[in-house]
Amino acid sequence: MLTSDLAMNWRRGDKIHPRLIKTDNANYLRDAEVLIEIFNDFQGETRGALSNELEEYVGTGTDYRILRGFIKLLTDRCEFETSSAAEPSEIRRALFLEARKFQPVLPGSERRKAVLETIAAEFSIDAETILSSVYADLSAQQKLISFEPIEPIDLLHRYNLAQAQALLYKCVEMKISIAPSDTENYRSIFDWIKHFGLIHTIYGDAQSGYNITLTGAASLFHRSQKYGIQMAVFLPALLLCRDWALSAEIAQKEGGNVFYELSSLQSDLKSHYFDDPGYKNFDIETLEKDWNKSPARWSLQKNREIVDLGKTAFIPDFVLISPGEDRVYLDVIGFWTPKSLKKRLEELHAANLRNFLFAAGQELRGTREEPLWESENVVFYKTKLLPRVLQDAAERFL
Repeated sequence: MLTSDLAMNWRRGDKIHPRLIKTDNANYLRDAEVLIEIFNDFQGETRGALSNELEEYVGTGTDYRILRGFIKLLTDRCEFETSSAAEPSEIRRALFLEARKFQPVLPGSERRKAVLETIAAEFSIDAETILSSVYADLSAQQKLISFEPIEPIDLLHRYNLAQAQALLYKCVEMKISIAPSDTENYRSIFDWIKHFGLIHTIYGDAQSGYNITLTGAASLFHRSQKYGIQMAVFLPALLLCRDWALSAEIAQKEGGNVFYELSSLQSDLKSHYFDDPGYKNFDIETLEKDWNKSPARWSLQKNREIVDLGKTAFIPDFVLISPGEDRVYLDVIGFWTPKSLKKRLEELHAANLRNFLFAAGQELRGTREEPLWESENVVFYKTKLLPRVLQDAAERFL
């Protein structure tokens, strides 16, 4: 994605829009092709050499920020590594300590040669390798070991999408309305929201559609940057779905907040995601593995239903089933705050749902505020979910 300094937008009244480029523009397509070729050609070279070549091409023209945006997106497709025979910091330390014995050590002098040879022997490598490894951990000295190519027109589409995503870094709140649709589409949207661990509330039902409110990054005191990225990467996922419209409130330093509006009918933004989220939640995966190894009396089954609760809906991750076939829903929530979690509890209780558990990890707590309340429906955990703890909690509902 783009950094904030490369993001461009325009305002009209209280509406904000990303500044998009024409994806059929011959000049931008040519620039994209050349930049992609440069990245391809510089595989095996240092990041510094690549940067110099890119700077020479970009220059200081009027499209400077657009080209820098292309470069940022292409750099995200690169893998760099530090190439050194030993830890550069250890080599530097040894060299500087040895050089203190021979001050002054001048370039090309015998003293310099002696220092290099001494340290080379200490690390069991030659002096030339020692010299090339001294600052190998600096960014400019890292080597480009792989680059994932992309078609020029796809890069332009990715750039436009990244401009829209950048607006959501400072999102205060996003409201999504889903028109009456089929279960598969509903489930897809809900799955993506859970995929990225977004704090959400849901109102409505399958017959009339749903209204979803997502808490934005600018509303969180703690971890707002990380959460803002999650909000941004949710957008291309939403583009894969149907029958929705969103309005995102974007924080501004002055002049009042503005709103970014979009719907599934738009055609300017293209998603690069596949239909399958392919999401792997470490806590959920670990729980499933641990449950299968444990002597738990209850079974753990993945949930695929949308639990309709009248004015709201509940999409838990699992169903815990007792030996007597009693069922308790389990939702391993993503980001959360004490306030958002308590509000969600009140919503489910108001809908007369009692047999459910929220598992809330401390790592994803969105504020520094500690919950000052307890609930039989919530299991807090620090590092991992324990089957025994969840089973004990579920048994309280028998």
